[in-house]
Amino acid sequence: MYEWIKALHVMAVISWMAAMLYLPRLMVYHCKAEVGSVQSETFKIMERRLLKGICNPAMIVAWLAGVYLIYEGGWIKSGWLHGKLLLVFILSGVHGMIVRWVKDFAADKNRHSERYYRIMNEVPALLMVGIVILVIVKPF
Repeated sequence: MYEWIKALHVMAVISWMAAMLYLPRLMVYHCKAEVGSVQSETFKIMERRLLKGICNPAMIVAWLAGVYLIYEGGWIKSGWLHGKLLLVFILSGVHGMIVRWVKDFAADKNRHSERYYRIMNEVPALLMVGIVILVIVKPF
């Protein structure tokens, strides 16, 4: 069963990361759309569906499967896991920020610039690099 849950975990993480990388990119372009325009309303639909249909469920499955793997694999005392969990908690915080941004755009109350979203688009990718190195290399 462990290997099946691991496969599920990997698929959920891939889906979660895809959404986490795409949502801020959508927001870069959403910033350029005039409030109330057809383009702005289309971005709202795309952002909401991506968040609720892929990003949120994928995060939940990744977390649940990950907790199972930690428990069943006996990884709890591993140093690399502590580092990974720190980065995953930060990634989950970024997820929460993205949820807030989607709500802000939905209410036509965006508070950030296109440049802000361009920079924030890189944060999940950097966290992913650290997470993958910790899981594969297990440096400590």
